[in-house]
Order: sequence, then structure tokens, then C-alpha cells
Amino acid sequence: MDFKSVKEYLAWLYYQYQIISCCAVLEPWEQSMFNTILLTIVAMVVYTAYVFIPIHIRLAWEFFSKICGYHSSISN
Repeated sequence: MDFKSVKEYLAWLYYQYQIISCCAVLEPWEQSMFNTILLTIVAMVVYTAYVFIPIHIRLAWEFFSKICGYHSSISN
């Protein structure tokens, strides 16, 4: 796959994003504001998942290991 086809594919994906989210009908400053808010929300969700999911997995592992009789703990 050459660079031109990758660039065209990414342009097509961006066009699909604009059509689906109705950004194509917004003014440029509204598109910037919408994209900034959307990017901020996505970044916060990724950060929250990165911070809290490992904690919940560890707690669930400890809970189920006690129920099943496996008493070895995960090293902290």
C-alpha cells in the first residue's frame, strides 16, 4: 500500500466523520469548537480508562481469587 492510497483513505475517513457528525454544515469556527470538545472528551475517557481499569481488574482478581480458593496475591 503506497502513501497516496493511505492519504486518500484517511481523507475518506475524515469525510465520513464530517458527514456522520454533521460537521460539514458547520462554519469553520464551529467545526474547530466541536472537534476540540470531542477530542477533549475522548482524551478524558482514554486517560480515565488508563488510570482506573487496572485498579478494577486487580480488585476483581483479588475478589474472585478469594472466592475460588486461590489465595496468592498480586505483587504491588
